[in-house]
Amino acid sequence: MAGIAYLIGAGPGDPGLLTLRGKECIERADVVIYDYLADESLLQYARPDAERIYAGKQAGNHALTQTEINALLVERVGAGKCVARLKGGDPFVFGRGGEEALALHQAGLAFAVVPGVTSAIAAPAYAGIPVTQRGMATSFAVITGHEDPTKPDSGIDWERLARGADTLTFVMGLGNLPQIAERLQRYGRSGDTPAAVVRWGTKPEQETVTATLATIADAVQQAGLKPPGLLVIGEVVSLREQLRWVEDRPLFGKRIVVTRATEQAGSLGDLLREAGARPVYVPAIRMQATPNREEREHALAALGEYDYILFTSANTVAYFFKDLYRSGGDARRLAGAHIMAVGEKTAAALHTHGILADSVPATATAEGMWSVLRELPVRGKRVLLPRAEEAREFLPERLRSYGAHIDVVPFYRTEPDTSQAEYLRQELAASRVDMLTFTSSSTVRNILAMLADPARDLAGIPLAAIGEITADTLREEGFEPAVVAPKATLESLVTAIREHWRKEEA
Repeated sequence: MAGIAYLIGAGPGDPGLLTLRGKECIERADVVIYDYLADESLLQYARPDAERIYAGKQAGNHALTQTEINALLVERVGAGKCVARLKGGDPFVFGRGGEEALALHQAGLAFAVVPGVTSAIAAPAYAGIPVTQRGMATSFAVITGHEDPTKPDSGIDWERLARGADTLTFVMGLGNLPQIAERLQRYGRSGDTPAAVVRWGTKPEQETVTATLATIADAVQQAGLKPPGLLVIGEVVSLREQLRWVEDRPLFGKRIVVTRATEQAGSLGDLLREAGARPVYVPAIRMQATPNREEREHALAALGEYDYILFTSANTVAYFFKDLYRSGGDARRLAGAHIMAVGEKTAAALHTHGILADSVPATATAEGMWSVLRELPVRGKRVLLPRAEEAREFLPERLRSYGAHIDVVPFYRTEPDTSQAEYLRQELAASRVDMLTFTSSSTVRNILAMLADPARDLAGIPLAAIGEITADTLREEGFEPAVVAPKATLESLVTAIREHWRKEEA
């Protein structure tokens, strides 16, 4: 099979700004070669068997030289591999994508370019600075700040540049900031022109310093900003105080650990990111089907005999219907049974399979389900409870005591996932964690098992529990949660986290 390289713009930092086409190319790749400025969370889209190669380049620290990267691309594509070359921003905007494309072309190999969102526009936008604005700026220029502006053979026409565009954005310009400011003023740009430096634009670590062209270098030095950063010069910078939006998000800059299983983590991560936080993914559990295949198949074959079928999680719904479809059945097998979902999320999961739950308790717990069931004619009826292998016996015990005939059939089980244990320990040791979230009792126990000394490692770090059951597990382990969601939903958890930080910062 002929190989191909996709030169993919990973965007400016926020993983949500990766294009759909970029995601598709990562998913199909045999090899992913990624840069320093490409957010590592994008590697989640790569196949488990894909080769991952870090080719990051920082000032004075190059994992691979550009020549070595070009040779690597040629070698892998020449061997018939599909290569995703993941580059920060846009590959053709100071990304050296043109050099890599030329190397592939000269070797007679196939390549395709997947444009990305460039930091030259995105970083100012996330700082509340439009690069154009009616009546204020009708043109903008993007310039490399990496070139030494003091050398006699500079490729930059400073005289024309100083007056040639309303807004100037210098990429990778922090190291040369004093020289850039001096040159622009020398060739006619007013020292009173508003200026800003945006560091780590579009990421939760984003920092912005504003001043004038004459004072921006001193202001950045005083603030202690380090690369990477983008310099913006122009009257549009004055709009920042009115248009800033990222830094005003309630959880801006907070690094919050998500302990859910990998296949579930994205939903909580998205909610946290929307509130401005940086999700730190440390899955504490992994899920898989239980080995009792014969028992599951027997229950599915007898679905028509049950009066009630109780779904206690969206995970149960997923594994239940996976088995049902594999057996050649579909939603019609559930006809005639009263279908109960523990909460709105589980009801929504059922809806995707064409099932409208007959009842959904107001409280998404086993206790909430029982409060509804005890008012229904369940005595003497047959009840199917598909669930996780390890679960509380509250509901089965109550139903049996009430005279119902209940079959408890595990469809999936959770196991400890320690793949990110060392990463978690490093993040805690470096004080790069602002909060840990727990969405089940098993996530609590498994995270604590990853730590050599949980009391020491978690000292001073607020812990958030999705509900009282998870909170009680934390208390049993000797930790008082700082946040307990009033409802056992992700939305309620994030709302409670936001309220916690609002009070802390007030």
